Amino acid sequence: MHGAFEAVRITDRVWWVGAIDWKIREFHGYATYRGTTYNAFLIKADKVTLVDTVRAPFFDEMLSRVASVVDPSEVDYLLSNHAEMDHSGGIPRALEVMRPEKVFTSPKGAEALKAHFHQDLPLEEVRSGERRDFGGVWLSFLETRMLHWPDSMFAYLEEEKLLFSQDGFGMHLASSERFADEIPEDILYREAAKYYANILLPFSPLVGRVLKTTKDMGLEIDLIAPDHGPLYRRQPGWIVDHYAHWAEQRFSKKAVVVFDTMWDSTAKMARAVEEGLRAGGAAPVQVMSMGSNHRSDVATEVLDAGALLVGSPTLNNNIFPTMVDVLTYLEGLKPRNLVGGAFGSYGWSGESVKRLEAWLERMKVELPAPGVRTQYVPDAEALSQCHQLGLSVARALVERWSCQEG
Repeated sequence: MHGAFEAVRITDRVWWVGAIDWKIREFHGYATYRGTTYNAFLIKADKVTLVDTVRAPFFDEMLSRVASVVDPSEVDYLLSNHAEMDHSGGIPRALEVMRPEKVFTSPKGAEALKAHFHQDLPLEEVRSGERRDFGGVWLSFLETRMLHWPDSMFAYLEEEKLLFSQDGFGMHLASSERFADEIPEDILYREAAKYYANILLPFSPLVGRVLKTTKDMGLEIDLIAPDHGPLYRRQPGWIVDHYAHWAEQRFSKKAVVVFDTMWDSTAKMARAVEEGLRAGGAAPVQVMSMGSNHRSDVATEVLDAGALLVGSPTLNNNIFPTMVDVLTYLEGLKPRNLVGGAFGSYGWSGESVKRLEAWLERMKVELPAPGVRTQYVPDAEALSQCHQLGLSVARALVERWSCQEG
């Protein structure tokens, strides 16, 4: 059996047999401008093991890659490190075509797979600390619950010093290159940071603990193979070090101003706030209109920021719909260590600023100065107040940053 898609050999015993999704541009609320990959791996030893599958529509691509290495009927085991459907979606067809003896997964993975597929599965559970013989090669397991699902698990292939890290250390990036060292570092950093900010940020305390546990296990890691994006074969510590930094949620003197506007009045206020932030020492200052930016890009900018300021006109006694969207999204991601403020224009009722401030307080954003609101078009006095708001927030930010660094 042979098809159009070839496997890529990544070690003596392991092949990449995943799929490339060049077209996807949205992933549960996250803008994937560069597409993604669904990584699956084949371990060829005395037993043949398929590590994860792919999103269901891409099963034939994966199958073709598997067939370029072995007859699919020779696959003995399937290992599911993460039950989310972009990695487990191919399991039902894999069971039909390959008929593996067992599907190894974590205890929570077993629950999730049963709930997904509602069929009898040849499941065998593995737990943290277990070490199993997979046909002359050894895999050890570490459950990484809530990174980012309850079932999530790392698997370490001892003979190749290879860590299968499921969604950990991944990114949404479609490319013909399989390895991180083949891709420009600025693209790697941007997409890795975006992935962390939009997927793993809420679980930062758990990330820190998992990194410590992995280090304490004394694993020698020559290759990190995540379920999305490129593999790390040279300096795998590059991505590990970035995760350790992001997990600490340390902040810079960067400020992010997020707003939307109806008739440009709130936009004028945003620019005045920006000028105040710069004058107060915030740097850089990123101004993002929700009329032209995606929520996931805002989250990426907030990842290393120390200040978040939000602006909205009042619409129907409330805040603008796009601001509800981005704030709902950010609140769920649980960014920490932020100072901020609110501003906005209104026509007659003027509730938006109070609602914005309440939202920021719920997100535990410190508000060093009261919000600024103005009726209709801001005059010189209103713009001066916006400048002062930016100045006050910047001064509070710089003081907090100095304490952090000192």
